[in-house]
Amino acid sequence: MRTPLYPAVGELERRARTLVRAAPGVLRLRSVGESRAGRPLWLLSAGRGDRQILTVAGAHANEPVGGASALRLAALLARRPAELERLDCTWHFLLCLDPDGAHLAQGWDPEEPEPSLEECHRAFYRPAFARQPESLPTPAEKRAPLPESAALVRLLDELRPVAQFTLHGIEFGGAFLMLTREMPGAAHAFRQTAARLRIPLDVHPVDGPDWHLAPPGVLLLPGDRSEDERDPSGFVAESTWLYPRRYGTLTALVEAPAWAVPAVSDARPVADPGREAARVAEVLLDRTGELTAVLGERLSADVPEDLAPLRDAARELIAVAPSIVASWAAEEPSRFQGHFATLGISARRIPLRVAAMMGRALARTDPGTAEILADLVREWVQELEKSYDLRWVPVSAQTGLHVRTMVNTARLVCGADGAGG
Repeated sequence: MRTPLYPAVGELERRARTLVRAAPGVLRLRSVGESRAGRPLWLLSAGRGDRQILTVAGAHANEPVGGASALRLAALLARRPAELERLDCTWHFLLCLDPDGAHLAQGWDPEEPEPSLEECHRAFYRPAFARQPESLPTPAEKRAPLPESAALVRLLDELRPVAQFTLHGIEFGGAFLMLTREMPGAAHAFRQTAARLRIPLDVHPVDGPDWHLAPPGVLLLPGDRSEDERDPSGFVAESTWLYPRRYGTLTALVEAPAWAVPAVSDARPVADPGREAARVAEVLLDRTGELTAVLGERLSADVPEDLAPLRDAARELIAVAPSIVASWAAEEPSRFQGHFATLGISARRIPLRVAAMMGRALARTDPGTAEILADLVREWVQELEKSYDLRWVPVSAQTGLHVRTMVNTARLVCGADGAGG
């Protein structure tokens, strides 16, 4: 039987237990909490050094590559315990922070070397902002933190890690790295790793609008920032990325694309940034307008309870589209062609996600509308493939970017020489 390239939630636990049985003196597994639906949050730990390092995978339901990367590095450390001794660390892997979301997004298993982007979206799910466990409520909010968020905060308080890595993967675009403080050598090592793996860097990502850009492909948190994190949509929350700064922790967010888009690394100057921003805004507003016309009152329709999160996430994306456009217009004009390629991809990604999730939400109760949405997914995927030179990044390269970046950065944080390997 073929081993899935992206392990599902249950497969993560099974593989982790297999690793522990093979290396009981190095690895151990325990539960550190439960999800909203009662699924365990598994922590795989390697070594027994004084320093603590934490890797968080599966924070977003549509990003299963993080779990594969965590298992790959854990297996490497089990074979090479001298690396743990060199770092004098215990390395912990939270295998999936959002197992409920991952379970709802389960169903796509890419067949290399030419996976289908349309097939990918038939199982697509990414939760609404307030259901994403890396987001913590601000003091002004009345909502309680998600159980998954609370478990991660407890773990951060327990470990007080010198470094926290949070592993992410986008459907299509370029690689980038976000650091909550400058770590000399980390950006250079990350860029070298991406170059070796032939993964283009996103010269100016749309994430982290309040972060300092260090092109290509790196964002640094300004030193005077509060614990709040602002999404381009305007959603503001406290973040588990920033929470452990009180312990001196460096958090590194590593983003790896499934399909690489070389255009996002284009550092040539833009002649008319205002015109380029208007063009991508038109794409987003036109397509969300088309979806609103197709869906009408179905955006608020009753759907089976297990599919309601899909409807809610799709509805939120349509609602925030105008504020996303406003944030693009308000940002300081970028000088890079690649930034507008990234914006163009984002303008297409958002309505594509809406169509995919609403199609799934309505499949049982309104198959006619679901079929219309499936046609839009097909049409927009084909347009994406024609507009951008999408190139599948083998899962070995996706996980390689995560693993090499974690090891190189950990060596720098712990003062061990030899970063860049």
